[in-house]
Amino acid sequence: MTSPRGKVPRRAQHKGPLPPGPHGCICSIVPPRMLRYLADKAQVAGRETLLDSAFMSERVRGHRVARSLLLATNATGEKQRTVYDCNHRESMPPRGQLVRSEGEPLGKDDSVNQAYDNAGTTYDFYQQVLARNSIDGRGMRLDSFVHFGRDFNNAFWDGAEMIYGDGDGSTFFGFTSALDVVAHELTHGVTQFSTPGGLDYEDQSGALNESISDVFGSVVKQWFLEQSVTDADWLIGAGIMNPSIGQALRSMKEPGNTEVTWEADDQPSDMRGYVPFGDVHTNSGIPNHAFYLAATALGGNSWDKAALIWYQALPLLEPQATFLDAARATIEAASARFGAAERAIVEAAWQEVRVL
Repeated sequence: MTSPRGKVPRRAQHKGPLPPGPHGCICSIVPPRMLRYLADKAQVAGRETLLDSAFMSERVRGHRVARSLLLATNATGEKQRTVYDCNHRESMPPRGQLVRSEGEPLGKDDSVNQAYDNAGTTYDFYQQVLARNSIDGRGMRLDSFVHFGRDFNNAFWDGAEMIYGDGDGSTFFGFTSALDVVAHELTHGVTQFSTPGGLDYEDQSGALNESISDVFGSVVKQWFLEQSVTDADWLIGAGIMNPSIGQALRSMKEPGNTEVTWEADDQPSDMRGYVPFGDVHTNSGIPNHAFYLAATALGGNSWDKAALIWYQALPLLEPQATFLDAARATIEAASARFGAAERAIVEAAWQEVRVL
């Protein structure tokens, strides 16, 4: 079935049980806490926009209606991307006009082209490096919705598709331009379909959910740029915010270093700074740093060994997995995939962040 333009239809009703994962879980790149903080410092006009973005981010995060995932299955290795224009509407689930489908030429809208290209690069990484056929491993179509809301300062995965705001132009800029942001959000989908039952989006399991997305967001960027672990900047979201506010959302190399991120970055680098019941974007600094330490100790490229170990550990994580569970899973995966030397390196990384 095709649309009058010969395009892929918006979706067809999915038959059978819902695929595994935290359906309706909204996972955003910018923490609502950060938006509220910036709103408190902003001038009157900017404050309203930031507060609106924070409110919307929390509202869509709380969207827990179990809605059918309407999937399009393709042959192994076949990309299938669609991009929709929300025309600044904020409906959930998102609605928009189909503006680009797989194989169609470059258009005039930068956000459309960036969402299309960066989704394709993320797909290519998972297919070529990890032999995974799209987000769900079964050829799921990659749907992206751009121009969500008006001056919306965030991007998120809603359990079925990618949704991007444009930013307000003074605090945040277009989120589609950053490959690591796109890969981060699409990886929420990989986690959703790879872990038994998905990872609960709260406490340590929620922080792990965010960390896994930061890990593969950074690795995909490094892979695309052909950077070694020593060449990479290990920053998440570099370039999406006004330089007067900060350089990046987070640093995996130096969590909480405000000189390389932004002034109120509260991420701890080890368990001494762990915040009980803290924001998932805050405590994710601990497993983020563990990956950085493991990857740099393993050397070479992050996708040669470290990313393979973390990926192989995903099916070992239960919905309420703790940092200790993640440490044990990655240690087990390192031993099974490579051997004793790699196991020792991964174990040492978790020891350095004081999880073990």
